[in-house]
Amino acid sequence: MKAATDDAGGAAEPGAVPAVDVAGAAHVRHPMRWLSVLALAVLGAQFAHFLVTNTNFEWATVGSYFGAQAIGQGIATTIELTVIAMLIGIVGGVLVAVGRMSENRVLSVVCGAYVWFFRGIPVLVQLVFWYNLSALLPRISFGVPFGPEFVSGQTNSLITPLLAAILGLGLNEAAYMAEIVRGGLLGVDQGQTEAAAALGMGKSRVLRRVVLPQAMRFIVPPTGSQVINMMKATSLVSVIALADLLYTVQSIYNRTFETIPLLIVACLWYLVMTSVLYVGQSFIERYYARGATRQTRQGFWDFALFRRRAAAATSPTSPTSPTEPTAEKEETP
Repeated sequence: MKAATDDAGGAAEPGAVPAVDVAGAAHVRHPMRWLSVLALAVLGAQFAHFLVTNTNFEWATVGSYFGAQAIGQGIATTIELTVIAMLIGIVGGVLVAVGRMSENRVLSVVCGAYVWFFRGIPVLVQLVFWYNLSALLPRISFGVPFGPEFVSGQTNSLITPLLAAILGLGLNEAAYMAEIVRGGLLGVDQGQTEAAAALGMGKSRVLRRVVLPQAMRFIVPPTGSQVINMMKATSLVSVIALADLLYTVQSIYNRTFETIPLLIVACLWYLVMTSVLYVGQSFIERYYARGATRQTRQGFWDFALFRRRAAAATSPTSPTSPTEPTAEKEETP
């Protein structure tokens, strides 16, 4: 009523605060933003010029090796190693995390020691150790402890470069995943567990139906990062002569001396594979973020999702559209 009186030019009441119209306010200028954009544009143009004019990149050689069969075999080995190591890491991480949170003190201490040991040693050292295990154990056997042996064999025959890489990467990843899973489980409110127990659910059912679905929202984002890190960490297996992508590239440029073009091929393929993983991670995060009170833009499709939400907000059929009256719908008595 007071605003209407002021707009009509009527006299304002004594002591009333005058209405402020921000429609005609001057826009705030940000000269530093424009300067930073200009500086980045100049640097980007200089970098593009460097890529195009420097003949040492040998882009024709890069193109010829990008789809080569040998490179494809190295990529297949990298993907295979990533999948197997992450499966071992996730399964082992869940088991170790549950063990660390167990009421059994011995089990909790053993699982804690596992995490301490594998997180404290660089993964490159672990790979070299597993690859040279025959120097410590020339012969490996399986059977009853301190009793008869059922199966035995030479360590050099059992521990191949692929198995050494799987053991080194998988066991190391399990230690990191255990901490991620444990952090996710601890992130769930204790009241959820107590409420489920009050309804008569058992501990395993509470874990499967109540705690884990809520903890996944905290577990999935760092797990996606771990998958990407694992794919990059597979390049370490080149030191044990496993023919992954990097080792294949090294083998080629040791013969042809085309070092830079081959390394660019490896970089491009690593970027392609990690980008695919990044997109998959963003979709999984959106799935487990349903019902969260805070919706954040995630992943590779941020820009597209932003435009989609903006279009939905301005749509006439949108429930939050500004053209649709909300408070005016309330009927006055």
